Amino acid sequence: MVRFLLLSAVARPVRRCPYFQQTAAQAANKKHSIVTQAWSPIGGITFYPGWGEDRRSTLDDPTIGEIAEKHSKTPAQVMLRWHLDQGRQAIPKSTNPARIAENLDVLGFELTADELAAIDALDTGVRGGPDPESFTITEHGAEIPEA
Repeated sequence: MVRFLLLSAVARPVRRCPYFQQTAAQAANKKHSIVTQAWSPIGGITFYPGWGEDRRSTLDDPTIGEIAEKHSKTPAQVMLRWHLDQGRQAIPKSTNPARIAENLDVLGFELTADELAAIDALDTGVRGGPDPESFTITEHGAEIPEA
């Protein structure tokens, strides 16, 4: 007798940061009991050169900055906490040992419902950086500027 076991994904990586939240993707994941795993969770890809003159850094956002100041944390820590408080996994990229340690120091505080809503309200619905549907190595190369 042959048995088949159907396994579903337990985590799905989705490009997600305060400015590009992809709420429909997260809702679909939740419907199927899949955890959304945020890649580029602080929006780092949005600061890459060459992806639009109007790009802006989530690290400099005044709303996030005010929340960070209130909690004596950095904007990056606030964004990582935002992901965790809403049930997402967050995998920030860093090669800097101090930033890696800072990224791990997000468990000693929680954001209020109003703070979570304020960050949710920052969604532009516009992807910063390359669109994976149209990105090609031939056209764009594969260099990662801060690597």
